Amino acid sequence: MNRKIVVLGQRIGVLILALSFHISAAADEVDPWQSYNRAMFSFNDTVDRYTLKPLAKGYVFITPKFVRTGVSNVLSNVGEVPSIFNGILQGKPEKAGRDTGRLLINSTLGLAGIFDVAKHLGLPSLGREDFGQTLAVWGVDQGPYIVLPFLGPSTARDTVALPAGWYTDPRAYIDHQRTKNVTLGVTLLDTRAELLDLEEHITGDRYTFVRGAYLQRRVFLINDGEVEDAFGWDDDFGDDDDYGY
Repeated sequence: MNRKIVVLGQRIGVLILALSFHISAAADEVDPWQSYNRAMFSFNDTVDRYTLKPLAKGYVFITPKFVRTGVSNVLSNVGEVPSIFNGILQGKPEKAGRDTGRLLINSTLGLAGIFDVAKHLGLPSLGREDFGQTLAVWGVDQGPYIVLPFLGPSTARDTVALPAGWYTDPRAYIDHQRTKNVTLGVTLLDTRAELLDLEEHITGDRYTFVRGAYLQRRVFLINDGEVEDAFGWDDDFGDDDDYGY
């Protein structure tokens, strides 16, 4: 009996070592620039801790929830424009048509997007399409994980896609500089405020947690929520509301 226990323990030990090696190898493949990325993550985290996070907390404290909801809805409505563009490029006419319907309804009946009327008319948001997702649909490889200064988590593919995202965003064409700056500031505050509650779920190494969450989220979006896990089972990772999207 004791010998069987010893043998079983040895086999479990070998399995754990093999699994650890596999995880380590996978991390090296996905994140070959980890030394740089961790340094940049630390820099971004420090900037966030002393600037964006306190400002976001202040924004949440002094701004009524219905006002914040209205701001989020307006920004989300603007985001329909690049989503429509990328839906067409990805060969998803139904998705592009749905986003177009949401844009038209919320821009008119929803008073420039303050109210998400489309959701109550049977057209809830199914998530945004961006050019990084478009490149993925076109077969462009994800490439290494990279942490960008101030912008945070990304991949080589998503980084290359950034200019297209900027040029298809209506906010980039605001001529009045003060209005443009205010819009950018409100966008940053709104985005950061929405992440405050999600931070409570971060456990263990913050860098590893954020990297895993970002990469899983991108896979979820690229596959429209249909993801096959490591065991070969089709898994639905929930809808966009589960991700605060």
